[in-house]
Amino acid sequence: MENILINQSVAILCDGNNIERSIHELSQTENAMINFDKLIPKLLNGRGLNRLIYFREGKSISSRFAERLHENYYGSVIPCHKSADIPLSIKATQLASKVDTIIIMSGDSDFVDLVSHLKREGVRVEIAAVRKTAAGILIDEADHFHEITREDCFIYKAPRKPMPKKAREH
Repeated sequence: MENILINQSVAILCDGNNIERSIHELSQTENAMINFDKLIPKLLNGRGLNRLIYFREGKSISSRFAERLHENYYGSVIPCHKSADIPLSIKATQLASKVDTIIIMSGDSDFVDLVSHLKREGVRVEIAAVRKTAAGILIDEADHFHEITREDCFIYKAPRKPMPKKAREH
């Protein structure tokens, strides 16, 4: 019997604010970030990455981070007016006919209806999130759950703020 190679196409959509809050809580520091070089291969598990989109509301995201996502994964960062929920949901719906699997990086229960919809469209839907901050109802609705742990993060050193001029003069 011949081996059959099944090539699955995967889109990863990340609710940046939700994941960042979860990571900060998990690592108990604001200076924690997802280590995409470690996490993405784990999530893909040999499947092909169609696209990676990082939705981010509020304060601007580091241009170095955006460049690395683009260089390493042809990823893009999409700034959002308010929360990522609606832009991420629209993008997921647009991609549904183009990919086999959509991985939503978020533990937000607001995505339960999206997950149900995508599954009805024949898309496999996986959730990647920190278990402690992920909604049980979302995990239950998904086809698969990937737990994001401390091993999937790194702590960076925050740039030191220069000392006020007065303090240097003494």
